[in-house]
Amino acid sequence: MRGFWGLMCAYWLSESWYEAWGLAAAIIVLTALSAMASVWFAEASGELVSAIAFLHHPDNPTTLRAILASAATLASIVVVKEVGFTAVRHFFSTSLHRKWRAWLDQRFNDALLDRNHTHFHLQHGVMEAIPSAAGVPDNVDQRIQESIKGVTGGAIGLAMGIAGVILSLLFVGGKIIETSTEVSGLEFLGSYASACLTVAVVVAYVPVNTLLAVKLGAIQQRLDVKMQWAEGSYRRELTTLLRRSFHVAAAGGEAAQKGIHRRRYRDIDRAWASLNILAAGYMGFELVYNFFSSRVVAYAPGLLPYVENRISLKTYVTGAELANAIINDCSWFIHVMPDIARLRANAVRITDLAKAIEDVQQPRVFYARTGHAELHYAEQDPQFGLMIQHLELMHPGHDEPFVSTGHLHVGRGEWTLLVGESGSGKSSLLKAINGLWPHGRGMIIWPRNMRTFYAAQDVKLPPISLKALISLHDSVEAHSDAEAAEALIRADLASLVGHLAQEGRDNQSWDQLLSGGQKQKLILSRILLQRPGLLLLDEPTSALDIDATVAFHEAIRDNCPGASVISVMHDATPPKSSNGEEFFDSVLSITEGTVTKTPLSNLKRRPVGPARVKPRPGKRPLD
Repeated sequence: MRGFWGLMCAYWLSESWYEAWGLAAAIIVLTALSAMASVWFAEASGELVSAIAFLHHPDNPTTLRAILASAATLASIVVVKEVGFTAVRHFFSTSLHRKWRAWLDQRFNDALLDRNHTHFHLQHGVMEAIPSAAGVPDNVDQRIQESIKGVTGGAIGLAMGIAGVILSLLFVGGKIIETSTEVSGLEFLGSYASACLTVAVVVAYVPVNTLLAVKLGAIQQRLDVKMQWAEGSYRRELTTLLRRSFHVAAAGGEAAQKGIHRRRYRDIDRAWASLNILAAGYMGFELVYNFFSSRVVAYAPGLLPYVENRISLKTYVTGAELANAIINDCSWFIHVMPDIARLRANAVRITDLAKAIEDVQQPRVFYARTGHAELHYAEQDPQFGLMIQHLELMHPGHDEPFVSTGHLHVGRGEWTLLVGESGSGKSSLLKAINGLWPHGRGMIIWPRNMRTFYAAQDVKLPPISLKALISLHDSVEAHSDAEAAEALIRADLASLVGHLAQEGRDNQSWDQLLSGGQKQKLILSRILLQRPGLLLLDEPTSALDIDATVAFHEAIRDNCPGASVISVMHDATPPKSSNGEEFFDSVLSITEGTVTKTPLSNLKRRPVGPARVKPRPGKRPLD
């Protein structure tokens, strides 16, 4: 789906082809019936006008009954066409729209939420990209939600319009040829003269105006893209505000936030003003075009033979209605040109996203656009633990590393503290070990076939059931309710055991209900349930008190024997078990960008890191 036609054809060639083509066939049949109904309408209109015109004719008067019968016939045709054909076709077209959009939405969600963490790489690329070097899409949520809806609806409308034009030419054009007659000065065309005259008028009138509509549509396409970008940026800022609402309130940052919103909305307002000017101009053009189409151009071809008395009033009116129908159908492109412009704009947004998703399937190549991306990953026998060889972490666009490791080894079952000043790169190092840092060089060798668990510094819980939260990244069915309940109890969350199947309480999700400490205990319950062999923990107990911190580490030690742990902590004194034993074996210290590893036993004379909490009573800090 990297190109427009690939995007258009994917659904029709997918496993849901029978659904797509079945609905499309129904739409085409109803469109053909609607075109035939246009012929019936033209004939009935001619009958009615003729009956009214001859009501008082001295030689061949019509009766009121005949007029009413013609009017009833015309009304019946209108009802059948608009309700039986047009409305039912609308139902099938909107059903096709709904199913096509759902199919595309599922494809993009599958692509974004794959095991390659495509969604993360795309967003990381957006935040850190050098604009001139990286082809990363903005406003992914808008592209998936609004652009997919717009492109599928626009494509269906475009296809229906093209089908309508073709079928109108077939049925209405056939009737025009059937009722054609001679015209003075065009005797060489014989009885096809009036039909050729009608075609000549349509060809002279419609294409010129269509060309003008295309030019206006191209301008609208550019403005639509600009408007989508502005709308997406403003919506993203509002969404970000809702996530950091507490921090804005705590800092009194409402005035600054209002300034950001004003700047974002200014872009919307400018694009909208330009679109309004264009829309008003296009509306005026279309109204004038429609007037001349129905009142002048449609009646012009048959006027000459009618003046020459070659055709009756009934035939003249019927021919004018047929000409108006074919002009209206061939002018469909003019009527929907703004929609076509939006279709093209949405298609560009979607295909750009599809290209970016495919690019991200090779993360190193993708990130190489914005900096060094030479991090390599391998596996080895689990008994050798985790190896880090000459790792250098960099920021995008920078050549100098902000963290360098040399050669490091974390043995199987070893517990290692990762310490350093704020901003020294501790979290970045953990991300790199877990494969979530893009820029740098070096080698990381994981234990083969060993489950790795990474706990980020900020705990964000998706709106799913409590059991699903505990089971991540396994499926809910991977663990029994009894196992999940036991993990909660061991993590000191026994009060939540009765709510495993619920997504929250009192109309609030678990992310809203649980405190920071409870969220960290929930992460602990996930560890106890899944029992990983390698744990990468970024400040896992920052919201817990000293006793809860000790209980946290004791639970891991007792339930995950043989697991290796690398944990970021800001305590001046590393926690010890309730009986005074050390949990950690070694310390990784980041000092001025260099990582060194030291056995904990060698650090008796100084603290291991910056102080976060006071030492427990009766315990001496390491100095």
